[in-house]
Amino acid sequence: MSSQQRRVVITEFGPPQVMRLRSEPLPAPGPGEAQLRQNAVGFNFIDVYQRRGAYPLDLPTGLGFEAAGVVEAVGPDVTDLKPGDRAAYMNAGVGAYADRRNVPAGKLVRIPEGITDEAAAALLFKGMTAQYLLRKTHAVQAGDLLLVHSAAGGVGQILTRWATALGAKVVGTTGSPEKRDAALAAGCTAVIDLNDPDWPKAFLAATGGAKARVVYDAVGKDTLLKSLDCAAPFGLVVSYGAASGPSPAIDPELLNKKGCLFLTRPSVFPHNADPATFRANAADLFDAIGSGHVAVDIGARFPLDQVVQAHEAAEARKVTGAIVLVP
Repeated sequence: MSSQQRRVVITEFGPPQVMRLRSEPLPAPGPGEAQLRQNAVGFNFIDVYQRRGAYPLDLPTGLGFEAAGVVEAVGPDVTDLKPGDRAAYMNAGVGAYADRRNVPAGKLVRIPEGITDEAAAALLFKGMTAQYLLRKTHAVQAGDLLLVHSAAGGVGQILTRWATALGAKVVGTTGSPEKRDAALAAGCTAVIDLNDPDWPKAFLAATGGAKARVVYDAVGKDTLLKSLDCAAPFGLVVSYGAASGPSPAIDPELLNKKGCLFLTRPSVFPHNADPATFRANAADLFDAIGSGHVAVDIGARFPLDQVVQAHEAAEARKVTGAIVLVP
């Protein structure tokens, strides 16, 4: 039996106004699928890049990667979920901007008691990114010195809080002085202004000359080469984002000259491609939330029919904290 679905669709790339809200029939979930009534949809800046066409998608397309809500129905062969279960996802393909959606059951994880749908939708994508960076890319230990770029951003704050809870010392960077307080509140011992051309010297001044065991770089083009100067010998530079544009090509010999460094370019989806691994990683994140090591800061809520205003606010940097769409 089909139901109605309201979802955001784009038929061309461009400004926020290209997004349209459509009402369409939604079929019953097929084999291996579950139908989720979505109570909260997470916003991530990759949604903006995809809407603009910077990361091209096949048109027409939906937008959005993560949402949380209640299972309304399950298809044949689904035995690990049932109607009434609260669940969330962050890797079921684009199309999360909707009030209902059929998704593969293997992409869903149950939401524990004590964690709201809004918190799950706001934290899952960003939190799972921090999870693999802290647990898999490098197993952060007490005493590690870390440099976290964009420490006041969505992933940056989670990464900083969680790493600090693990006993690491975090120095952060921000792109504007206004974000300094947010980075300090997340646990940074010092905050460096990336607008300073000599920011690596400022980093070394803040650490008494010590270099980082790991540099987490989500900025890309504008920072990666200088990030190499901040890593200790045999240290690790993690390029996991490109907020300023694609990172430059690196000659392997440069890594040798900078101190026999390690350089990696990971991403969240391969780390959570297997359903069992995804659910184990999500359990780790939910434990961190429950322990207070990871906190949600919802800066704004927009009804789904105000998705244009949500993107305008995000691009104008008017919101501090996470943006949540409420169907």
